[in-house]
Amino acid sequence: MTPSTESTATIPTHLRSLGARLARLRLARNLTQARLAQESGTSLSSIKRLEAGGNASLETLLRVLAALGLDDRLLDALPDPEVRPVERVKLGGRERQRARARRQPLPASQWAWADDVDDADHGDEGSEAGGTGPAGQSGGSEGGAGR
Repeated sequence: MTPSTESTATIPTHLRSLGARLARLRLARNLTQARLAQESGTSLSSIKRLEAGGNASLETLLRVLAALGLDDRLLDALPDPEVRPVERVKLGGRERQRARARRQPLPASQWAWADDVDDADHGDEGSEAGGTGPAGQSGGSEGGAGR
């Protein structure tokens, strides 16, 4: 799935908000960036980059959250995948093992009823006795043995 332009435009904003919040949490605990780096086992430059909203690894984030005593709170941000009563009923109590690709419906301009295609190709001939029918078959009585 490709991220939309709108969602990718908000990623830097989210990174800056996350960094600012982490900085406030660090200061509320009266920790310097150097002390947090030491307690989390990361470098000082990683702490500075994280708080500035720069690119940091997930491991760095997890280490900092653990040092701040917030590592268990990260999972609270994600919904529990075990709580899906409607899907459970639909699957008969079984667990989903694979994701299925979504089928994209054809745009309305790419399909038409067979009668519409014949009318467009042959003018009004499709409605006369000698025109072609929906399957391209001859509609008249000539050559129609056994019909």
